[in-house]
Amino acid sequence: MHHKIRFIRAGQVEEIDNCNPTQTVLEYLREEKGLTGTKEGCAEGDCGACTVVVGELYSDGIRYRAVNSCIQFLATLDGRQLITVEDLATPESGLHPVQQAMVDQHGSQCGFCTPGFVMSLFAMFHHERESAVKAVDIDLELAGNLCRCTGYAPIVRAAEQALTPGRSDLLSDNITQQLRQLKAIQPINSLETGAGDRLFFTPRTLDELCTTLQKHPRATLVAGATDVGLWVTKQMRRLDSIIYLGGVGELGRIRDDGHGLELGAAVSYTDAIEPISKYYPAFRSLMERIGAKQVRNVGTVGGNIANGSPIGDMPPGLIAAGARLTLCSKAGRRVMDLEDFFIRYGVQDLQQGEFVECLYLPAPEPDQVFATYKISKRIEQDISAVCAAFALKIKGGRIKDARVCFGGMAEIPKRASHCERSLEGRTWNQQSIEMAMTALADDFTPINDMRASRTYRMRVAQNLLQRFYLEQLDLQYPVRLTSKFGQAVSDG
Repeated sequence: MHHKIRFIRAGQVEEIDNCNPTQTVLEYLREEKGLTGTKEGCAEGDCGACTVVVGELYSDGIRYRAVNSCIQFLATLDGRQLITVEDLATPESGLHPVQQAMVDQHGSQCGFCTPGFVMSLFAMFHHERESAVKAVDIDLELAGNLCRCTGYAPIVRAAEQALTPGRSDLLSDNITQQLRQLKAIQPINSLETGAGDRLFFTPRTLDELCTTLQKHPRATLVAGATDVGLWVTKQMRRLDSIIYLGGVGELGRIRDDGHGLELGAAVSYTDAIEPISKYYPAFRSLMERIGAKQVRNVGTVGGNIANGSPIGDMPPGLIAAGARLTLCSKAGRRVMDLEDFFIRYGVQDLQQGEFVECLYLPAPEPDQVFATYKISKRIEQDISAVCAAFALKIKGGRIKDARVCFGGMAEIPKRASHCERSLEGRTWNQQSIEMAMTALADDFTPINDMRASRTYRMRVAQNLLQRFYLEQLDLQYPVRLTSKFGQAVSDG
């Protein structure tokens, strides 16, 4: 076990002992290092002004990803590289290509958001090195960066200028040195840092995680901290011990057995999109609207399940697809259908010492049609008012099986049993859909809140069933709004 976190910044190894478990990367940069290029705009991972880039060993190289430093706990950087806007330009090399492009294209107005945009573009610069970047890719990558001066057009032009194939920068030119430094600080043993009863743990194996949780049953489990981070920055909650799941190798695995997909609880949305979309293409448009790139880079599918939110985006689709959950503890493992994990608002079937280990998503059955939808006031960076998923097995024009699940309609993600029974055994036609739409009123009594009224939610739920039917009639022309680039961007 080691007690100091070590990470690379500006080419040097930073070592921090007794790290406050909830100190954020943003606080460290601004208050301890005096690096004020990274800004605080919202303190909840929405605006992107605090964007930094984290590098970590991956395969035979380094993977660079943009993250929101305002909700990223500093101790999660152990064994990684931190890059801020101050690191991009040097007297020898001058401005970084993305910085120069922002100057050339007049991409900065008041300047407050500019460092965040630059860092998102820097991450994209290193991710899309060998291929031409489309305008729709730029929009998707920058969705988590807000410009209050509404200067998006010149920023997009700057991205198009900077992100051309075959480019390089000082970082990529010195990749051998970066690799050597990162390899030298890779932790072998688990981490325990902090002081008194406020500790931060990073176990390295499932056994270590089980043991640590048994010793500290009141500890808060953290994977991406995209939710827990807000407890600290917005609710001002004092968390004591934290157990970080990002160091447990087993929880980061993705396994495709040909019959389905197993996702460890610490697999990020970014890593999960492609494997899940291989089996269920309809999940892609939903997952690309969960937060923004900075959130998806660290937020996890397992965390979205474990926090038990009734408006979590993933559970309705996963439940409709028949996903199963594995829970683990010192006492052993339990496997259950995902839908049985949610008991009532804020309560999940999670015994003391247990944690979510992995999720298994079975491949679609033959003759199954599947779709999922998210309705929110904004296209990106918004919480669902209603999330819906439909998985119907249709053979010979007749509905053999129906799984219908909604989020935002009840206190938990919940299947619509009356609607399902109304559909099963009937002919796949408009009359059957209308009967099922009526049956939804027997399944749910939605609430009124700031996101939507009870009446709106019910109407939307019924209309989404109608939309699903219309889309399946003609898959070539989905009934969805599209951007000027032709990408499906909204379901409502």
